Amino acid sequence: MLGKYRARSVLALTLMIAQSFLFNAAFFSYGLVLTKFYVVPENQAGLYLLPLTLSNFMGPLLLGPLFDTVGRRTMITGTYAAGGILLIATAILFGANALTAWTQTIAWMAVFFFSSAAASSAYLTASEIFPLETRALAIAIFYALGTAIGGATSPLLFGYLVGTGSLWSLAGGYVFAAILMLVAALAELKFGVDAEMRSLESIAEPLSSE
Repeated sequence: MLGKYRARSVLALTLMIAQSFLFNAAFFSYGLVLTKFYVVPENQAGLYLLPLTLSNFMGPLLLGPLFDTVGRRTMITGTYAAGGILLIATAILFGANALTAWTQTIAWMAVFFFSSAAASSAYLTASEIFPLETRALAIAIFYALGTAIGGATSPLLFGYLVGTGSLWSLAGGYVFAAILMLVAALAELKFGVDAEMRSLESIAEPLSSE
């Protein structure tokens, strides 16, 4: 029993760290990337951020139902992996100076279409794979740890990488974020729970039942 919940704790924390690192890296630094590397005027940077919010909304909206039909493990693994692979492709194109402000934004939209659904599933996973009595505490703990580790470190790292002025240095940061997403996909594949179409009590028995 202890081993099962240890594995689930590793899974929940891995999912949380990966998505938190990616989202904070992108949204805290993209304005700087636009102005520094693409020479976008500061008062126009917001125009490029709006499409990202749209893709963040459309991802969970369109992919969400598949988590209960295709299956949790398959969809969580797939969305984390798709986000990571697309981010690696984006990083390579960025490092090669093959993108413009708008094509970079379109690439980010593709990344976030899948990654936003993946991130949503991380919160769902952290709350449903633990016993009823501990679910509220579990999601609070894993959210706090994931944000502290991934959300706090990524703005610092990417702020430094943007400051270097090197395309490939920043691309390396993107690749690191992608690797975290791929590690999370593997963690889900190994430790994930097939929770679709099941009651929460059957996923994790309440402590009171023992």
